[in-house]
Amino acid sequence: MVEVERIAFTLAQQHLAFDEPIPDFSTRFPNVLESCLATPFQRFFGKIPYRSLIAKAGELFYLLIKDHPFQNGNKRIAITTLLIFLHKNDQWLEADMEPIHKLTIWVAESKAGDKELVVMAINEFIRKHLKPLESVPLLDI
Repeated sequence: MVEVERIAFTLAQQHLAFDEPIPDFSTRFPNVLESCLATPFQRFFGKIPYRSLIAKAGELFYLLIKDHPFQNGNKRIAITTLLIFLHKNDQWLEADMEPIHKLTIWVAESKAGDKELVVMAINEFIRKHLKPLESVPLLDI
């Protein structure tokens, strides 16, 4: 959680603020962010439900959007967190921001009952655009 606050949240505030600022980190809803961050890495009865990097990334992205841990900026923070998570695992999404933005909006507008299908679509998007970090040109952030 410290990394989300220190890195993802700050980057989203600085680079994805647009017309709606992201409120201070301390205004998040108690325990919701913690749950979003823990779920992809949990074990249930000794089993790991999210085995692959893509499965973990997709679940993390979905939960940060749908569980709404912040008063504002959830989609922007979800994108930033996804990119940082992939970067920490020496991977990157080689995609323009527009398709990522469209995916994010679609996830936000999806019905809760469609979670399995939505997460599958997120995972497919990630799989399609995932590249090893060393093959991606340096970013100018």
